[in-house]
Amino acid sequence: MTKPIELYYWPTPNGWKITIALEEMGLPYNVNLVDIGKGEQFEPEFLKIAPNNRMPAIIDADGPDGEPIAIFESGAILQYLARKTGKFGGTSERNRIEVDQWLMWQIGGLGPMAGQAHHFLKYAPMMNPPQDLPYAKDRYRNETGRLYGVLNRRLEGRDYVAGEYSIADMAIWPWACLWEGQQQDIKEFPHMEAWLDRMYARPAVKAGRAVAKDNRMEAGQSKEAQKILFGQKADS
Repeated sequence: MTKPIELYYWPTPNGWKITIALEEMGLPYNVNLVDIGKGEQFEPEFLKIAPNNRMPAIIDADGPDGEPIAIFESGAILQYLARKTGKFGGTSERNRIEVDQWLMWQIGGLGPMAGQAHHFLKYAPMMNPPQDLPYAKDRYRNETGRLYGVLNRRLEGRDYVAGEYSIADMAIWPWACLWEGQQQDIKEFPHMEAWLDRMYARPAVKAGRAVAKDNRMEAGQSKEAQKILFGQKADS
């Protein structure tokens, strides 16, 4: 019997990537909440699994050669799970290249830019003292919009970014579904908007998005959490 994967998780876009993938792939998993607002990502036991003090991370008891393996970084986890199951990683070498390209596009582009947009548009103005920085707000709002233009053009005539539904879609959707908080006009991106709806119609996407949903923190909910998230550094 397959042992459940141990998922170290908090309900953020990067966390949703993995719950969606686990649901889509039909893999059993246990959720271990890592409360990033309380600084649990800096605990020594978690750092043994994820040395960059970021979640998500997993431990798979049924790793390569039947030995346990711990994996951090959402993109690496997605690629591992796709290889493990033979699902959603591409059905041909050409398709695998497409999946990898768009997965890397999310990891290196959309995720960081949208994340900075959230920070400067939502969180920074509510800090003590407030950090309302017009240049930073414009910079990341505009760059996120540019990336959504890329995504919108890619999705014209396609149901999914790599043609086939894949881990690339699972990686992009959790960030793209938060377009309102990034101050984007979704009507400028009709193909993206249709894709967002298409994605959320998938039961596994809904199930993955719902994991621990009541724990999700909104901007300004906790000043102490903001101090931890934006000020604390891991021990060197």
